Amino acid sequence: MASRRQPRRRSGIARAFKVLLVVALLAGGVLAAKPLWNHFNPEDPELTVRYRTETSAESDAVRPWLEVFNTSEQPVPLSEVALRYYFAADDDASYGFNCVDAAIGCANLTGSVVAMDAPHEGADHYLELGFTEKAGVLKPGANSKGLEIQLYRTDHKPVDQDGDWSYDASKKTYQESDRIPAYKRGALVWGEEPGGKDGKTSAKPVSRTVPELPEGGFFDDFNYRGPKDTALFKHGWLVRTSEGGPGIEGTWSTKGVTFPGDDEALGGQVLNLRAATDGTEGGTQQAALGTKEAKFRTGTYAARIHFTDEPTTGENGDHINQTFFTIGGSGSKYAELDNEYMPNGGWGAPGPKLDTTTWRNADEGDRVTNKTEKSIAGWHTMLITVDKKSVTYSIDGKTLYRSGADYAPRADMAINFNTWFVDLPFAGDRAWDMKVDWVYHQAGEKLTAEEAEQAAEEFQGNGVGWFDTLPAS
Repeated sequence: MASRRQPRRRSGIARAFKVLLVVALLAGGVLAAKPLWNHFNPEDPELTVRYRTETSAESDAVRPWLEVFNTSEQPVPLSEVALRYYFAADDDASYGFNCVDAAIGCANLTGSVVAMDAPHEGADHYLELGFTEKAGVLKPGANSKGLEIQLYRTDHKPVDQDGDWSYDASKKTYQESDRIPAYKRGALVWGEEPGGKDGKTSAKPVSRTVPELPEGGFFDDFNYRGPKDTALFKHGWLVRTSEGGPGIEGTWSTKGVTFPGDDEALGGQVLNLRAATDGTEGGTQQAALGTKEAKFRTGTYAARIHFTDEPTTGENGDHINQTFFTIGGSGSKYAELDNEYMPNGGWGAPGPKLDTTTWRNADEGDRVTNKTEKSIAGWHTMLITVDKKSVTYSIDGKTLYRSGADYAPRADMAINFNTWFVDLPFAGDRAWDMKVDWVYHQAGEKLTAEEAEQAAEEFQGNGVGWFDTLPAS
């Protein structure tokens, strides 16, 4: 579509005349039958949305870049703004979303994929984007600057954008797009909804809760396209490919790190860590994902994890280790807090067992540990709660073990998940999977499992798939 010229500023006389006219029309009941926002002047909008894309009609993901301009003469808090990107879903596929980059910070951008009650040609779903209060305020004439978005199928098949309402392959550079509506306080102030001419709409009115993110928090529901997704790295994660232990050295690989769709997951996707082998070192791969920065210490570490007692494929019997742990520091200020589940045991001890271990000094093996000797196959909320006097490990709200002040962490740590083989006891192909639904850390606070679960549900329910409000290390 042809782009509009930048709206001209109104004179003071014109503004006064318009105010008097609106008052007169309201008094006479002329505008009372329909909401004012269905009659905004398209030549004089409060907001303007610009859009560009570099993707073809068939692509691995929908990748709109968006900018929001305040074209009014009043400051606009971004927390009052919502945007909608309309598209037609492929074959009833499920979709995921993430923010790759944003000048306002991806932690301050929310997103939810919504199915339309009344589908229209080119649109039966939309991605609704919103902003937290920390996204800031747009002054008159100001620009939000770039919002780099990814919308993709959770089965990771290519998406077909041909004919989608908001997609425009011709816009390779930023141009105005009235196919991406903008709303202020729930009122349409820019653009056109599918079937939305003459005041008609084909979508639910904007009605959303802007979340207030806690300070000192880190949350992720693992909505990513794969181990090489740029958003994964920018959100603070690294897929391990380095040498070294534990397990079979030299076998850490990106191949075992995936993000499949899962109906039991809070955000519709999980982090899946697969360790696979044919029984030889050369035919083995192990999987690990950890935060880039070691900046976590006291507070609550919570994760919803699915452990397994049997391989996904192949013969059972491996000494497999499914792990949620933190690690950091070195020498006299080393710190490591472990949850290690071994369904078939390991290191000479039978399984199933969960080892909860607090390390003080790795070089000297200075640690305290506890074994919970039972199966924990299935979904569980795992907690590690840390203060200066103790480290407490729990599962689904039940305390498993508490170590004392002598073993409280003396260094900041990174958060890690991995699946690995203690050894290779027999030949043959087999693969083991551990799934993680979400992870949440809240610095300086002791949360119960129920409180952590409730927080995760509220974050995700308000369109927050990731945030990091901790200071950089």
